[in-house]
Amino acid sequence: MRVSGFSFVRNAVDLYYPVVESIRSALPICDEFVVAAGDSSDGTTALLRSIADPKLRVIETVWDSGQFVRGASNAAQTNIALDACRGDWALYLQADEVVHEDDLAPLLARLRTYRDDPRVDGLVFEYLHFYADYDHFQTSHNWYRREVRIVRTGRGIRSWKSAQGFRHADGRKLRVVPAGARIFHYGWVRPPRRMTRKTRALAEVHLGTDEARAYVPDIETGYDFGQLRGRRRFTGTHPAVMRQRIAACNWQVLPTDTQRTHDRPGVRMLSWLENRVLGFRIAEHRNYVLLPP
Repeated sequence: MRVSGFSFVRNAVDLYYPVVESIRSALPICDEFVVAAGDSSDGTTALLRSIADPKLRVIETVWDSGQFVRGASNAAQTNIALDACRGDWALYLQADEVVHEDDLAPLLARLRTYRDDPRVDGLVFEYLHFYADYDHFQTSHNWYRREVRIVRTGRGIRSWKSAQGFRHADGRKLRVVPAGARIFHYGWVRPPRRMTRKTRALAEVHLGTDEARAYVPDIETGYDFGQLRGRRRFTGTHPAVMRQRIAACNWQVLPTDTQRTHDRPGVRMLSWLENRVLGFRIAEHRNYVLLPP
C-alpha cells in the first residue's frame, strides 16, 4: 500500500501559512508528498525546496486570474497536485492544516483496513479550528466539524468548488468512513495584520482582484476577530511540528464589539443547544456520505 500526500500553496511566507509544518506532519506515513507551488512573490517555492526530503515533489504552477471566482483556483491547484499522486490513497492537507503524530499509526491502520473495501472512496477527519490564538478552538454551529481529507486514487475524484472537500467528477458525494484522526486547522491564527492580508488574498480568489481590494481596502490594518464567542479552551497537545511556531507567538487578541457570524445571538443560542443538550448539529451540511461501520 502506497500513500501520497498532496497540497497547494502560494505566498505562504507573507500570509503566515504553516506549510512546512503541515507537510512535515504527514511525511512519516507518506511515500511521497506533492505540492502545487503557485507563482509566489515571497520565496515560498524556495522555502518548500529547503525541506530537502526525497519524498517531496514540487510542481511549479501559475495561477489563472480567470479562475478567481468562488475559489475555483483553489480547486484547480488542488487537482494539479492530486493528479500527480501515485499512491493508492491520497492525503490532502491545505497549507494551514496539520496532523498530530499521535494519530498517524491508527490512521495508517485504518487505511490498511479499508484498502480492499470497494465501498470506500475516502476518509473523513475531525476538525479543530483554532481561532485568534493557539489556546482556543471554535465550537460554533457555523464551523464545520468534519471533512474528507483522504481520497482513493484512480476513481476520478475531484476537488469540489473552493477546495473544502471532494466529490466524484459527476458531482456525486464520496462514500467515506471515519479516519479516527484530527485536522489541526490554524487558518485563523495569525498576527492581526497577517490575518488581514490573508483575508484579502482569500477574497481575491473568490471575488476577483478589484472586488477584493474594495472588500479589504487596507491590508496594514489589524484584523478584527470580533467578540471571540463560541470558543473553547484547548487542553490537549498540539502537533510536535508546531512547537517552534507556537513558541514564537507574540501577539494577543482581545474581544471587540464587532459581531462575527459566531458572535450573533441566534448562532450562539443554537450552538449552546447543539453542544450542551443535543450533542449533534441541526441540519449539518455534509459534503459526503458516511458509510455504516
